[in-house]
Amino acid sequence: MYRPLIAFVVLAATYLGLVIGRLPVFRVDRIGVAIIAATAMVVSGAIAWDAAVASVDAHTLVLLFGMMMLAAYLRLSGFFGLVVERSIALARTPISLLAVIIVASGVLSALFVNDVVCLVLAPLVLQVTKRLRLPPVPYLLALATAANVGSVATVTGNPQNMLVASFSGIGYRQFLLREGPIAVIGLACVFAVVWLTYRRELRTTMAPHAIESVTVHYPLMTKTLVVVAVMLVAFLIGVPVALVAISGAAYSLLTRRVNPEKIYREIDWDLLVLFTGLFVRVGGVESSGLAGDLLKTAAIAPIQRPAVLVTVAAVLSNIVSNVPAVLLLKPVVLSLGEPTRSWLLLATTSTLAGNLTILGSVANVIVVEVARRERIDIGFVAYGRVGIPLTILTLLIGWLLLVTVPL
Repeated sequence: MYRPLIAFVVLAATYLGLVIGRLPVFRVDRIGVAIIAATAMVVSGAIAWDAAVASVDAHTLVLLFGMMMLAAYLRLSGFFGLVVERSIALARTPISLLAVIIVASGVLSALFVNDVVCLVLAPLVLQVTKRLRLPPVPYLLALATAANVGSVATVTGNPQNMLVASFSGIGYRQFLLREGPIAVIGLACVFAVVWLTYRRELRTTMAPHAIESVTVHYPLMTKTLVVVAVMLVAFLIGVPVALVAISGAAYSLLTRRVNPEKIYREIDWDLLVLFTGLFVRVGGVESSGLAGDLLKTAAIAPIQRPAVLVTVAAVLSNIVSNVPAVLLLKPVVLSLGEPTRSWLLLATTSTLAGNLTILGSVANVIVVEVARRERIDIGFVAYGRVGIPLTILTLLIGWLLLVTVPL
């Protein structure tokens, strides 16, 4: 009887720590919260040690690690800087620059992890707007929200999609066919909402500008892009995505030009540790019997209805963040009648709901923090002017497309 109670206490304390970013009084960040929670689950007996080890989804960790390595090679090769310079060359007006940033952010986030894309592009967008004497806030908001929306298209777009694909067995091609249209329409919505919100600021003229030269390591960039292209083909023909990602990363390491230590420094090790802790914590929830109790509680609400599932997932994603929301709702989705549709709805909702507030997505936090370092303040109200209507609109579109179109 005490195991579910222990699991509930650990779960509640973890959520508190994840929401505020630390444990009150203590100097412990989100990573530390996840480590402490996982350890507490094992030490308290909520989950056995062997079961805790088994609860860690290696496929998701390997996939995330592999995509981070490939993004690191592209960044070091100068690929992302080249994309920005080409974007400036294409942009003739502030509005066209907005469209280019949205497309670049959305497409790159579909290919790579959206958090990594924002980490790379946010400083570059700031440089571009400064050079062109344009207001940076609308472009930064477009970057963050487009990264979230674009990442909904593929299994490799964000961590929660990786989890859903691992739990559900949905292949890359099937995921892309169902989620791709949502991403495309969603990116158009990003443009419309940002433009309507900042149409006065975007009426300004761009300062004269020259295209700056970018240091590009063409052999490294070409090699990495070829690897990415081969990986995409492998994804589409049904090869397991984690195996493809780590194979591509392993092949990329075979180079005489780049010190591998530079690549390892680009890896977000904190995110991998966070995931490991969250896996064990959720494993404790399931092993202790608390998951069964939560299922009984969820049965009171008609969560089998797509609209209810979307609402619950959206609220939960903004309370505890999208990855923990997917982990918590895993046993609920497994109990529903149409698991494939439910998994797709959960992936869509947990991703698009990340645009509601600054804390809804790690990508949002990254962009806001990069801006803050340059003394550009993006508060909750300013973000909400774009995030709230965009989230409502894209969630409605995603729900309609997934519910009305036959699987």
